[in-house]
Amino acid sequence: MTYSSGTMHNEIPSCKNLINCLPGMALSFGVAAAAFVATKAEFALAGAVWLGGPILAIALGLVVAQALAPGGRFEAGIMFSSKTLLEVAIVLLGASISLQALQGAGLALVAGITLAVFVSIGVSYMIGRWMGLAPRLATLIACGNSICGNSAIVAVAPVIKAGREEIAAALAFTAVLGIATVFLLPLLYAYAGMGASKYGVLAGMTVYAVPQVLAAAAPAGALSVQIGTLVKLVRVLMLGPVLMVLGTISRDAGARRSAPVLPWFIVGFGLMMAMQSMGLLPDAVQRPVADAAEALTLVAMAALGLSVNIRTIAHAGGRVIAAATLSLGALAAIGYLLILALRIS
Repeated sequence: MTYSSGTMHNEIPSCKNLINCLPGMALSFGVAAAAFVATKAEFALAGAVWLGGPILAIALGLVVAQALAPGGRFEAGIMFSSKTLLEVAIVLLGASISLQALQGAGLALVAGITLAVFVSIGVSYMIGRWMGLAPRLATLIACGNSICGNSAIVAVAPVIKAGREEIAAALAFTAVLGIATVFLLPLLYAYAGMGASKYGVLAGMTVYAVPQVLAAAAPAGALSVQIGTLVKLVRVLMLGPVLMVLGTISRDAGARRSAPVLPWFIVGFGLMMAMQSMGLLPDAVQRPVADAAEALTLVAMAALGLSVNIRTIAHAGGRVIAAATLSLGALAAIGYLLILALRIS
C-alpha cells in the first residue's frame, strides 16, 4: 500500500459492514497483540519498558506492511482501526485525567506550567516550520514534546487531520528522544549540582511519559520524584485545553466547508474528564476503561503502521529528528526559565 501524506479523513475506505472490515481489523489486532507480547518480553529481559507498546505496534505494522503489502480486502478494516478506534480511545483516555491533580500544586506553579506549555508549542511549531516541515507534522511534534509525547500526538492527529506518515514520523522520532532524555537528565543532575526540587521540576517539564519521569527523577530522591510527577500531571492536563484550541482553529479554518462543531471525540474526551473529576465514574470501571483505552490505542497504532509508506518517513527523517531535538531543547530552556521565575531551589 502506498499513500501520500494527505488527510486521514479523505483517504479512509468505507467500512460498509463488519464483513468488509473484518480482515483488516483482524490483522490490526494481531499486530497489536504481537506488540503487547513484545513489551512483556522487553520488561522480562530488561526490567523496564523503554520502547512502549505503541511504538512497537507501529514498528511491527511497518514490517508486516513491507513484507506482505496488505491491500484490497484488508484496506477498509485497517483504515477503520487507525481512525475510528483511535477516536474511541481518545474519549476513554479522558477518564484517566482528573482536575484533582491540580490540588496542592499551587496557583503560581500551575499557571507557570500552563504558560510554559503553550509557549513551548508555539516555539516548537516555529522551529518545525523553519526546518521545512509541513504544518501538521510541525504541530504534532510541538504538541508531543510540549505535553505528553505519544499520547498527545495520537490525540492531536485526528483534530488537525494529520496524515498517517506524519503521525508515524512524529511518534518514531519523539520516542527516540524520550528514551534519550531519560538517560541524559540524571547526568545533568549529577554534574550541575541542582537541588532535588529544581531537578524535579525540570524532569517533569521535559520528560514525555509519567513512568519515564519516575525513572529520570529517581536519582535525586523521593522529593524530586513527587515534584516531577506533579509537574508532569499538570502538563498532561493541558492536553484537553490544547485539543479544544486546535479543534476551534481547525473548525474556523474549514468554516466554509463544514458546520462549526468540535469533533465528537474531543467533546467525549472533555465529558469523560469532567465525570472523572466530579467522581461520577465508579472505581470499579476506571481500570477497565483505562485498559480499553490502552488496548484500542495499540490496535490503532498497529493499523497506522500497516498503512504507512515507509519511504515517506525515511525521506523526512533528518528534518524531523532535527526539529524534534531543537523543540525538546527549547522545552528544557523554557522549563529552566520557569524554575528561575518561581525561584525554586
